[in-house]
Amino acid sequence: MHHFNLKSLVFYGTAISSVLLLFKVVTAYGESNLKAAPTLNSHYRLVLNDNLQICKQSNPVVLNIQQSGVYLNGSVQSANLNTKMSTANKTTSSLTGKLNHRQLSLSGKVPRAILCHTPNAATQQSPSLSLVKIQAQLTPKQDLAGTLSMDGSSEAINLTATPEKIPEKSNHLNTH
Repeated sequence: MHHFNLKSLVFYGTAISSVLLLFKVVTAYGESNLKAAPTLNSHYRLVLNDNLQICKQSNPVVLNIQQSGVYLNGSVQSANLNTKMSTANKTTSSLTGKLNHRQLSLSGKVPRAILCHTPNAATQQSPSLSLVKIQAQLTPKQDLAGTLSMDGSSEAINLTATPEKIPEKSNHLNTH
């Protein structure tokens, strides 16, 4: 058996052992130090502690969040299902952000009519968008506690957000 040279066997044995050892070290590090981001609920009812300075009266709103790892996309919509918004106000809000160590940060543009209770005639004339920033901490009960700031307002408003249950569509199987 001239094909099995001692040098080749030692080289390949060392290479295979090194790869296995490296794999074991990387796996142990990953299991102990790398943790997945906590999963957020997809719908939160926002409760502002005060009215926004630019609003006479704030609307109740729902924060919708879509999560992909630590990256977040969100939107804000009126919590009143029976509120009829005009065609000019059907502009959607768009928020983007990140979840870092249970700290949520979202920013983007939101139609002012969603956050402020304004008469339809006034909002039809100027469906303005406002830059909104939400900074919140995820609590152990899966609530959010933090602040909301808006351009045109000098100070941030404290907020709390509670998860909202969304009625699931039941999938009835037809058994014919």
